[in-house]
Amino acid sequence: TETGADVDDGQEFLKWKNGGGHFHKSACIDPTVVIEIGAIVHPKSVLGANVHVGSGTAIGPCVKIGQFTKIGYNAALSNCTVGDSCVIHNGVCIGQDGFGFFVDEDGNMVKKPQIGHNVVIGKSCMLCGQVGIAGSVIIGDYVVLGGRVAVRDHVSIISKVRLAANSCVTKDIREPGDYGGFPAVPIHVWRRQIAIQCRSSKKGKS
Repeated sequence: TETGADVDDGQEFLKWKNGGGHFHKSACIDPTVVIEIGAIVHPKSVLGANVHVGSGTAIGPCVKIGQFTKIGYNAALSNCTVGDSCVIHNGVCIGQDGFGFFVDEDGNMVKKPQIGHNVVIGKSCMLCGQVGIAGSVIIGDYVVLGGRVAVRDHVSIISKVRLAANSCVTKDIREPGDYGGFPAVPIHVWRRQIAIQCRSSKKGKS
């Protein structure tokens, strides 16, 4: 067919010719999409041009994925919209309870989400290991968050911002550039603060 699928009458899920994965017949999938063997696309999902879905990945109902986005193996996406030219690595869970739990000393399971509810992340952003983003945060395009960066709730970060590792964003960042520290400030201010602290520490020891 024009969609690139082998259609079996009476079947809700069909085999996609580009890669051998399966998709629901109500999904809207561009003919250039690759769905690898073992991957599945659920009802009413939308996949743009040149999307690549790795083996074992599950795309949940009504998920939207922008063009040129690459999704690795054994990922799980639900209740979300992914923009253009994104890379989602192997085993990532978005939009549901994944690996974000730990068991406390009383045996209770506590949820530890990395990206909170209602978060909006722009295109071509990079989030390094152990980044934590609270609910209702808005992040622009081409933003880089270094390792262990924390962003408090209801904060907006404009496009083309880079945050140094271990920084904490406590208020809106409205100007592009490099930031660091706790709370996060322009990088030259943060470096000056560190230099002053070092000089003060040396004077205290002398």
